[in-house]
Amino acid sequence: MREPLRIDVDGGSVSTIAYGPADAAQQSLTLILAHGAGAGQTHPFIVDYAQAFAARGIKTITFNFPYMERGRHLPDRAPVLEACYGAVIDEVRRRAGRKRPGLVIGGKSMGGRIATQLAAQDEARVSTLAGIVCLGYPLHPPGRPERRQTAHLPQIPCPLLIVQGSRDGFGTPAALQLIVEGLPNAALHVVDGGDHSFKVSKRSGRPQDTVHAAVQDEVVRWMDALSGDGPRQARPA
Repeated sequence: MREPLRIDVDGGSVSTIAYGPADAAQQSLTLILAHGAGAGQTHPFIVDYAQAFAARGIKTITFNFPYMERGRHLPDRAPVLEACYGAVIDEVRRRAGRKRPGLVIGGKSMGGRIATQLAAQDEARVSTLAGIVCLGYPLHPPGRPERRQTAHLPQIPCPLLIVQGSRDGFGTPAALQLIVEGLPNAALHVVDGGDHSFKVSKRSGRPQDTVHAAVQDEVVRWMDALSGDGPRQARPA
C-alpha cells in the first residue's frame, strides 16, 4: 500500500511515499530510504526495494531531495541534502506519535552517504536511530580512489550495514572492508558480480530478480537483528 505525503523543508516542501506492511500491528521498524544522485524516489530500484521491504514487514518511507523535486539534475549542496533528510526524520517521528517503532535510515548511493553524514554530525536527532543501511556506498568517484568520502564514518553512533557489489566502480568491497573493520558496529555484505546497482552479467546465470531478493532478505535479516525480531518471509503480493 502506497501513501503519498508532503513534508515541509527549508524553502518549500518535498514529496514522500509511505509503503506500509500488510500487518501494521507486527511492525517494529521503519526504514527511510533516500534515492541516489541521478534518479528520484520513483526510480524502479527505489520502488522495487521499498515494496520488497514492505512485503517483508518493514514500513518504508521514500522521498525526493529538493533538487529532484524541482526537476533539476545537479544535486543540492550537502547542507541542503542533510537538512532535508533531517526534516523527513522529524516528520516521520511526529506522525508516529507515541507509538514509535525503531527507525533505520539510509538509501541508494548518495542517499545512503547523506544518511551517514547526518548521523555523524547531528547527535541530538540521530541518537535514537536503530541503524543505517547503505545500498552501494559511493566511496569515491569512479576512477578517483584517492577522493574517499569516509572521514565521517567513525563518528556514526549506531549500527551500519553497507551492501556493495563486487565490481562497483564507486568503491571495491576490499577497500570498504578495511574501513568497516575499523568501525565498532559495522557490517559489509558483498553482492558477488554486482555493479553499483547490484546488476550482474547474464553470463553469471543468476536471474537479476533473485540477486535483488537476496539483498533485500539480507537487509531485513540485519534489521530484524537490531529489533530482536525473528526472520521474516516476503508475503505474497
